[in-house]
Amino acid sequence: MKIIAFLGPAGTFAHAALRALPYADHATLLPMANVTLAIDAVRTDDADAALVPLENSVEGAVPATLDELASGAPLIIAEETYLDVTFELMARPGTQLAEIKSVATHTHAEAQVRRWLMTNLRDAEIALVGSTALAAQAVAAGDFDAAVGAAVAGELYGLGIVAHDIADTEGAVTRFVLLTPPAPPPPTTGNDRTTLVAYLREDHAGALLEILSEFGTRGINLTRIESRPTKGRIGQYCFSIDCEGHITDERVGDAVAALHRICADVRYLGSYPRREGRLGEVPPGRRDPEFVEARDWLRRVRETGTS
Repeated sequence: MKIIAFLGPAGTFAHAALRALPYADHATLLPMANVTLAIDAVRTDDADAALVPLENSVEGAVPATLDELASGAPLIIAEETYLDVTFELMARPGTQLAEIKSVATHTHAEAQVRRWLMTNLRDAEIALVGSTALAAQAVAAGDFDAAVGAAVAGELYGLGIVAHDIADTEGAVTRFVLLTPPAPPPPTTGNDRTTLVAYLREDHAGALLEILSEFGTRGINLTRIESRPTKGRIGQYCFSIDCEGHITDERVGDAVAALHRICADVRYLGSYPRREGRLGEVPPGRRDPEFVEARDWLRRVRETGTS
């Protein structure tokens, strides 16, 4: 039976996302205290996979996930899933809004409900804990008056909803990724995403442009790019990149190989089915048969001297 680690305890948004994945059917779910420990569980063979948040439509990327994927033993993204995020203010049954003097939640959740809390609970103490479910647990234990998190956490820990859907921005979505040890990529579906990390060989004028050009000249659309410090000296950065397409696509493979030539290192993090959006139109001259024909043409020139 598969073991899947996730940011726990039960009742987190990661738990909710995991329950929607067919991969998790009949699997043993292993809650971990933070993203790093969930990822480490795969690296130490304590879990077969880990589901962790990668980015949020309001707060952007999750630094802990990006940094773990950029260093340490290699892992790949086998699958992605999206979860609509709705935040509830939860407390022990019978608690009224005016009685709440302390609120526990996770740092990413707090950032998305900050204005609501400032408006409605201006004098309450805000405590940041390891996860929204952990916050609900702490409220049930009497450590705090209220928690901000998913409704499922309230159900699991016997809390009532004091205020519903308190996010400052409506329609927030979090993208989660399923991480596994490296393996050959699945077959292309025609609507895939490839993730990688590119490390600059040296910082110089136009360094980022060089990376972007390798995708642009091949008609490859980037769906995400984040700069992250390499943990060395100030000014050393790597770039976490999502692009449309599959590593077996001629244009994507050609671009990744080009990055390998110009970068200090390139870490491939997987090609997998894209769960939102559609692949854009591939420009003329960038389709797979055209790459093959061009290679055949060049070989003929080199062998015969004629075009």
